[in-house]
Amino acid sequence: MRILGIDPGLQVTGFGVIDKNGQRLAYIASGCVKSGRGELAARLKTLLDGLNEIIATYRPAEVVVEKVFVNVNPQSTLALGQARGTAICAAVLAGLPVAEYTALQVKQAVVGNGHAKKEQVQHMVKRLLALPGMPGADAADALACAICHAHGARFGALQVRGLRMKRGRLG
Repeated sequence: MRILGIDPGLQVTGFGVIDKNGQRLAYIASGCVKSGRGELAARLKTLLDGLNEIIATYRPAEVVVEKVFVNVNPQSTLALGQARGTAICAAVLAGLPVAEYTALQVKQAVVGNGHAKKEQVQHMVKRLLALPGMPGADAADALACAICHAHGARFGALQVRGLRMKRGRLG
């Protein structure tokens, strides 16, 4: 199964593509879509076009988008929400299912600590995917989203029967 993780941002949207084969995860690609400066509508179109190209190139089976909560600045929160909506639209327009995880869930799944620092996430992504170098922060966050989904998907059948994850353990 190929998974596209997206870390939405209005200026920089990170993406990461991995393959999941059983328990094995394989790195495929990662990077950023940059919208530059200017009018909001044009910036969102740049993000949409970039994500459409990534989806067409890598042909993921599923897309994961990080959930965003309120920031200190309401304007930043609105802009981030619009970038997030653009990412979800790109996936939906391609007919792909979309999963969503909070930053806390992603960090818990990848690092084992929901309050991990960005550097810790980068380091664990590098280790888990056996990358030769450290990924950039936005790409690492997107790859972490994909890894979180890959790990969570293997517990899907158990969740249906009433079991769920608690502090990293089934309960």
